[in-house]
Formats: sequence, structure tokens, C-alpha cells
Amino acid sequence: MSNKLLPKRPYLLRAYYDWLIDSELTPYLVVDATYFGVNVPIEYVKDGQIVLNLSPNATGNFLMNNQAIQFSARFQGVSRDIYIPMGAALAIYARENGDGVMFEPESIYEIQRDEQPLSFAEATDKKEKPLKSKQSETNKNKKSPSHLRIIK
Repeated sequence: MSNKLLPKRPYLLRAYYDWLIDSELTPYLVVDATYFGVNVPIEYVKDGQIVLNLSPNATGNFLMNNQAIQFSARFQGVSRDIYIPMGAALAIYARENGDGVMFEPESIYEIQRDEQPLSFAEATDKKEKPLKSKQSETNKNKKSPSHLRIIK
């Protein structure tokens, strides 16, 4: 039996994502756009970060596993493929009320920051089940993430 602890971030991210969707809230993901391997529209990056809507109505082909989040989304009517290594996920929160979580730094992601991460296909081939998005209604009221807290 191994004493090696797995990173918490993918588990916490999936739990919060499910909770937000089940609560009929809109999950927004804060991404470190400077993290190696991130593929997001750079024209929407501000101060090295981008905030992405992860709701089922805003994404297509949504997959999440322990290594990355991948989906397609439209930006000004143009479909773009998005790829976010798990280490680049900084926070997830509800657009409607700001409730969510900021992720604590984990050494595995600091080590991977400058290394070549696994491709999503390689990660998925490891028999991990991707998370399939659920349908939900979205609320158009935008609020700031004022209730974020760090989970240790």
C-alpha cells in the first residue's frame, strides 16, 4: 500500500462543479493562463488569468479528469477548443452569488508548471472516467466571487 497522497484539486473541483450544477448555479472557473499547456483564447486573458463559464449551456464536449479539463466553447460566435491542465485551475465559484473555493497551491502542480503535462488523451487512456456535464438553467445576473475561501 502506497503512502503517496493524491492531489486534492481534481476531487474538490469535481465536487464543487457538481454541487453548483445541482444547485442550478453557473460554475465559473478561474484559470492561470500562464500555466504550461493551457489553451484558452489569449485575447480574453487579463493579468495572466481568464474566467470561463463551465455551465452545460456554454460548453460542448465537456470532459474533466484528474489531469485536465477540456471542452469547446464559443467566443464572439467562434468555436474554440479549450484545454486546462488541472494545475492551472485556481478557483471555481457561482456566478450568481460568488460562493465557491480557491485552491491551495499543491507541490505536484508547482513541479508540473514548467514540465510537459500529459495530453488529455493520454490521461483519459488511464481508465479515468471523464465527468460528463449535466443540464441546468442559467441565471444571467453576474456577481463577483466575494465568497471564495481556500480549502486546505
